[in-house]
Amino acid sequence: MKRQSVVAKKKFGQNFLKDESVLRKIVEAMPKNENKIVEIGPGLGDLTKFLVDVKSVEAFEVDTDLCKLLQDTFKKEIDTKRLHLNCGDVLQAWQTTLIDEPYDLVANLPYYIATNIILKALADPMCKSILVMVQLEVAEKFCAVAGEKVFGSLGIITQSVGTAKIIVKVPPTAFDPQPKIDSAVFLIEKSADRSDKDFEDMLRVAFTQPRKTLMKNLSAKYEKSRLQEAFSELELTLTIRPHQVSTKDYHQLYKII
Repeated sequence: MKRQSVVAKKKFGQNFLKDESVLRKIVEAMPKNENKIVEIGPGLGDLTKFLVDVKSVEAFEVDTDLCKLLQDTFKKEIDTKRLHLNCGDVLQAWQTTLIDEPYDLVANLPYYIATNIILKALADPMCKSILVMVQLEVAEKFCAVAGEKVFGSLGIITQSVGTAKIIVKVPPTAFDPQPKIDSAVFLIEKSADRSDKDFEDMLRVAFTQPRKTLMKNLSAKYEKSRLQEAFSELELTLTIRPHQVSTKDYHQLYKII
């Protein structure tokens, strides 16, 4: 089955990565360890063929047509257990953990579920790192630091569990069909798991209106006098905006209020 005979399905957000130089950069950026690889949305198997050369892979593909294609293309790897292919919705299969052993997530993620997948991986105790291709705007939010305008809940959640960095920015020409936006590969290396729902609820309130002051946003839920005491204790000005506060100070603020 040739690439030309496969039509990308919009409902699955399919953009097949065809640029081999980008594929090689993804493989080169993978953490060097003994963990299994999980690939979500292998598509035509362009990245998969590089991954199975390095380690055994647990892959999840929702598109039944592509599943059949992958079963044919990687028959040898499936027979030798180098590749285990799960046909179905990964989000339905994902409970507390996706697989019952330590793994690194390596994938070109469909844009429409990328953020949800990454947040689930951050919460999964078996997931040790996340190396994924997503739209550039999403990658920048996960990798942002305090003071940058795109710094928000995603950057704080990421910094609370590990470190993040962009590996390479990728133009639309690297894909077939070409998306209308730029993409990026980024890496999160975890040292903890995302777990504190109440802290994340506070973050949602803090960034309700990013252009307003943090004090104004938080006052919608928390007692203003208590907030003023907390701001004073942390030496935060009352006019500071949500993106200007560090991850450490958000955790301190949460403990106080």
